[in-house]
Amino acid sequence: MESEYIYHVTTLIEWEQAKAKNEYMPMDYEKDGFIHCSIEKQIPGVLDRFYKGQKGLVKLKIDKEKVQRPVLFELAHDLNELFPHIYGPLNLDSVINVEIIS
Repeated sequence: MESEYIYHVTTLIEWEQAKAKNEYMPMDYEKDGFIHCSIEKQIPGVLDRFYKGQKGLVKLKIDKEKVQRPVLFELAHDLNELFPHIYGPLNLDSVINVEIIS
């Protein structure tokens, strides 16, 4: 069964900035055109591939039903896995938990 939750890893600094603006847009949004997310079992691989050795990270737990922008599961060709992508800024009321992970 598909979970109602998706996850996004970011820095505590970016999360604090999002709270000040009342929406979240990662720094790489302009380049990618969407917010990269994961399902829970994909988080360890994401951390290993993109955040190795980094400190000051948080994991956002997001309720898919509350996201006000399109959430599409799309294929990451290099991994042959589907990952959820949010097309637009993330409304903060969809984030139900923020966990410090490093």
